[in-house]
Amino acid sequence: MTNWLRQSFHRLGALFHSARDDRELDTEIAAHLDLAIEENLQRGLLPAEARRQALLRFGGAQQAKEQHRDVRGLPFAETALQDARFGFRMLRRNPGFSLLAILCLTLGVGATAAVFSWIEGLLFRPYPAVVHQERLLAVTGTARGEAGHTGLSWPDFLDLQKSCTLLDAFFVTQITGGTLSLGERAQRVTGSIVSSNYFQALGVQPILGRAFEPQEDVGSSAHPVTVISYQLWQERFRGDPQIIGKTQRINGLVHTIVGVAPEGFYGTFVGWAMQFWVPASMEDTFEAGGYKLEDRGARWIESYVRLKPGVTRAQAQQEISAVAGRLENDFPETNRGRGVQLWPLWQTPFNNAGTLLPTLATMLTVVILVLLIACANVANLLLVRSFARQHEMTVRIAVGAARARLLRQLLTEGLILSSLAAAGGLLVAYWCRHALVKLLPARGGIAMHLPGEIDWRVMALSGAVCLVCTLLFALFPALQASKIDVAGALKSEVGGVFGGHGKAWARSSLVLVQVSLSFVLLVGTGLLLQSLHRIRSDSPGFSTRDVLITGVDLLSANYDAPRAKNFQDELIDHLQALPGVESAAFARSTPLSYGTFSSARIAVDGYVPPPDELPTVSYNEVGPGYLVTAGIPLVSGREFSRADNESAAPVAVVNETMAAKYWQGKSPIGQRLQVKDRWMQVVGVAKTSKYQSMRELPKPLFYVPLRQNFTLNATLNIRTRLGPEVMVSALGRELRALDPNVAPFELISLQEQLERSTSPQRVAVTLTEILGGLALLLAAIGMYGVMSYTVSQSIRELGLRIALGARSADLFRLVMSRGLFLTASGMAIGAAAALGLTPLLGYLLYKVSPRDPLALVYAFVVLSFVSLVACFLPAWRAARVDPMVALRYE
Repeated sequence: MTNWLRQSFHRLGALFHSARDDRELDTEIAAHLDLAIEENLQRGLLPAEARRQALLRFGGAQQAKEQHRDVRGLPFAETALQDARFGFRMLRRNPGFSLLAILCLTLGVGATAAVFSWIEGLLFRPYPAVVHQERLLAVTGTARGEAGHTGLSWPDFLDLQKSCTLLDAFFVTQITGGTLSLGERAQRVTGSIVSSNYFQALGVQPILGRAFEPQEDVGSSAHPVTVISYQLWQERFRGDPQIIGKTQRINGLVHTIVGVAPEGFYGTFVGWAMQFWVPASMEDTFEAGGYKLEDRGARWIESYVRLKPGVTRAQAQQEISAVAGRLENDFPETNRGRGVQLWPLWQTPFNNAGTLLPTLATMLTVVILVLLIACANVANLLLVRSFARQHEMTVRIAVGAARARLLRQLLTEGLILSSLAAAGGLLVAYWCRHALVKLLPARGGIAMHLPGEIDWRVMALSGAVCLVCTLLFALFPALQASKIDVAGALKSEVGGVFGGHGKAWARSSLVLVQVSLSFVLLVGTGLLLQSLHRIRSDSPGFSTRDVLITGVDLLSANYDAPRAKNFQDELIDHLQALPGVESAAFARSTPLSYGTFSSARIAVDGYVPPPDELPTVSYNEVGPGYLVTAGIPLVSGREFSRADNESAAPVAVVNETMAAKYWQGKSPIGQRLQVKDRWMQVVGVAKTSKYQSMRELPKPLFYVPLRQNFTLNATLNIRTRLGPEVMVSALGRELRALDPNVAPFELISLQEQLERSTSPQRVAVTLTEILGGLALLLAAIGMYGVMSYTVSQSIRELGLRIALGARSADLFRLVMSRGLFLTASGMAIGAAAALGLTPLLGYLLYKVSPRDPLALVYAFVVLSFVSLVACFLPAWRAARVDPMVALRYE
């Protein structure tokens, strides 16, 4: 063991003193040769013969040196350093080639690393400052026989929290919006209603003050306290160190600030950075529908669990399902057919993780294709360069270099290129980590928060990608270069446009890869463009062009319910008197927004549900004239009027889907519907429309009068042919006339609302267009490079063809046909691949077949045009060859 350590240290030391050791070895070898020559001279030999005999007896001096180096040092490391030094010299000697190869790879690796950072920061580890995110799971409710998910009720949450033993923590977070009063103006901010154990469960400790206490979960608006974000503390309160105990008016109610969250903690919602948190007892201040903490049928909360170490999701799911089953037996009136499901963070269905998952999955596939195209491009460059270095390789093999040594040298040069590209790619990814926010519009004046995360995992994965890239783009050219026939290579070789040389098929095969992958990306881009156009032009069942929506801030102006009702009526009257305004109405929920509709358990006269069904239907609280204002056709009956107030009999309007399901072919007009133990009469049937997504299937929904289910958090809908800019001024004038302290929120059209709801599809289209354009550029460079090199290697053949009578047009067609043949072959392969891969777009396509022929035609036209452009210049050069010069060309 001691000898082995001593030898290891000697070898390591020799690595750093190789020059000194070589000088000592040269001196020692020279001394041995001098002694041998002296002996031969003493034997009477002539000086020249004495030296020759000494060298023969000694053996090869260079071989002796190599044997000595193998024994004394670390041959592999020394060889690697030599290869690296030689590789850098070769890159400096060919700066144009080096820059082009590094640029191609940097773009490919940078795009890939950027998508890795988005996936890491939005799906796998989306919550900065939260510990052990790998053990966090999202929790939702389920309803038997219904697709999708539901929320949980607060009583169910408490029972699950007490009964589950495999969980470290079970906590609630429900996104909400708030109006922050700033002197005479108001600002919309995002916040969360959370359980009192929220910060403790996440391992997040406020930097000032405290988190919430257990008793602050109880009571109706009994604990108006808040923890504010670090950002809000800095911007609103200028980092006041005495902030704890001070107050802030949120949603018209004074809240005491009890804590400040640490910098870098943005809450547990993917998409928006939370500015404040309030305890669950403040639910009825921020959520419509009254106090829900004691209502087991009110399913409004979103929650998470943290698994105990060593517990799997399957084990936790089994336990929580068993508890949910017991609750179903204990509370059949509210829990019949109800279950609980656990989701990994990257599939969380109640925030933008689930929304962006299909987009990011598609982008990952796209960037891998772009990376392969970049690798094929660089491989082609290296292949051409290796053919140009054929004489060098031939000489090195001829003087004794091993083919394995040659292969290792070429791989080292490829590794240098990929390492430089990796550094550049990570820099590109760092610049692009916030790019998604630029592609998604702000909502309600609040910008989204979608940062990428470049941590050691992203860097390690990017490094692994570069290593694989090295094998992809450097191994193939290196193998081609190492298969040199020394005897044949030393002879002159004349290339041809159609020459059957091995290097021709190698270059062409790489171009086929580029063209086929580019074709697949173009087909995908065409499908997504069609899908986005159709989803935005399709009718959602209500008007989008002539309807504007906004909010009116009555909370900050301290309105109570009676005063708010009078204000809403007066505002509607004033607006409807304006020229250009056809109608106006308030509604609690806006279709296609992130906000959810209210839902309730129902009973219908004459409808007997199956034993495992607990009928629950969504509903919207709307004002008089809402259906006309929103452009939702009324099939039969009437809609609400001002007579349908709190003193009138409860009434409802159902949609066609609900009428068909619960009245089964009979007219529901005049029939009764029970909602929350209150019977109401159906007075109208409306057309079914889209409510939360353009992709949703028709589902039951009903409307109730806003006056009979009043909330201050209502959206104002205005049917008008006036543009938003004109209407903003008019609305502002009317509000100032009624009450100068009331201000409107953002005013947009329902068409803008529809476009915002399709933002994930637009992001997918935009990113695919960018990456597809990049792939097309790389493919064009590859096609141009191959055709240009082919022409340069075929100068003598072209000159001979001219000398035999070929015209310039014939040579032009010859080269163009070669390029177009490659393009056609690549497109044929790409079409077959596209037919197999495009179904993966799945969720992102809307009323478009994954095998739509228009997308194939689009890809064919674009790629054909690009190929023509890429082949034109080499073909033009071939047509202008001077035969006198060409026949002397070497």
